Amino acid sequence: MNIDYFTHRLEKLKTDKMYQNDFFLTWEKTDDEIAALFAVADALRHLRENNISARIFDSGLAVSLFRDNSTRTRFSFASAANLLGLEVQDLDEGKSQIAHGETVRETANMISFMADVIGIRDDMYIGKGNAYMREVAQAVQQGCEEGVLEQRPTLVNLQCDIDHPTQSLADMLHVIHHFGGVENLKGKKIAMSWAYSPSYGKPLSVPQGIIGLMTRFGMDVCLAHPEGYEVMADVEGVAAKNAAGAGGSFTRTNSMAEAFKDADIVYPKSWAPFAAMEKRTNLYAEGDDAGIRALEKELLSQNAGHKDWACTEEMMRLTKGGDALYMHCLPADITGVSCKEGEVDGSVFDRYRKPLYKEAGFKPYIIAAMIFLAKCKDPASALSALASNNSARQVR
Repeated sequence: MNIDYFTHRLEKLKTDKMYQNDFFLTWEKTDDEIAALFAVADALRHLRENNISARIFDSGLAVSLFRDNSTRTRFSFASAANLLGLEVQDLDEGKSQIAHGETVRETANMISFMADVIGIRDDMYIGKGNAYMREVAQAVQQGCEEGVLEQRPTLVNLQCDIDHPTQSLADMLHVIHHFGGVENLKGKKIAMSWAYSPSYGKPLSVPQGIIGLMTRFGMDVCLAHPEGYEVMADVEGVAAKNAAGAGGSFTRTNSMAEAFKDADIVYPKSWAPFAAMEKRTNLYAEGDDAGIRALEKELLSQNAGHKDWACTEEMMRLTKGGDALYMHCLPADITGVSCKEGEVDGSVFDRYRKPLYKEAGFKPYIIAAMIFLAKCKDPASALSALASNNSARQVR
């Protein structure tokens, strides 16, 4: 396999609207655009594995803003930016003028003078994160149009309150590779299931991202959770529409066992109820510390009533052949390892440790592909040029 394999795939896809554009939600992108992301991600990995530089920049900044804790996504963004030749600068709001009331418009322009990409993670508050990202994008667009900025930075959603596109796309590429091609996914069943966690308030964006993306590939996507742990109704609507259009299915159940039965893939992951996350957002806006503490206590008690929602060896035996692909965005709450009782048995997690790490390894290339397609008007030609230059990434 050489770079021509990937460029031929790209040449058949319509990607012009990705150029000089942002990435907010997977369901805002066309099938061609999603396919192009996978093709470029695989091509960039191919270049790196063959010690060929993928630097399309010789200077410039990639600005990251993380409003929630992160390990994998933070390092994936830094790896992606560096792969393409950008230097990463983290924006610490506590050490910036944002803490003194600087406006979004001013912040966006001040950090963007030599920035080619801005990555934002803002996932904890319903109705806030994705809206903030769009406000930043609008501000830099205006700055570019008014001649304040020499270039218009691309905004990449590193996780918001609605979607986690870099995660779901990395997960999807992992699934594609695992099953030997996208053509082999039709009819495969994936159980996106809530699982018990001893913590509370985990974002909804991972399960929403999974059902919003994997329903586009003709798969049978089953969303499972106890009563009261619903996700956003709008995203369920997206999933149902996608499934109908792709010839797959989208179903919901309040039984983890039903979801796991004959599943080819299982994704047991804790999240907070949508209604509770809405309430939490309002309490923070009101500065109601007592209300927040009371809600936390309530949610922890609610979680504790569903400790049987766990990915155990017994549950795994219900899956197709008893060996469905186990997936997780990490870190998982591992029973007997990271907590007393959690999302997954230690023996199950340990058995899938290698594929889990491989799953995480797709994320830097997905992020790099988002940037690449936003910055290269003719991505196929840009990849061919990199391969032709054959500039060694590392002197050996």
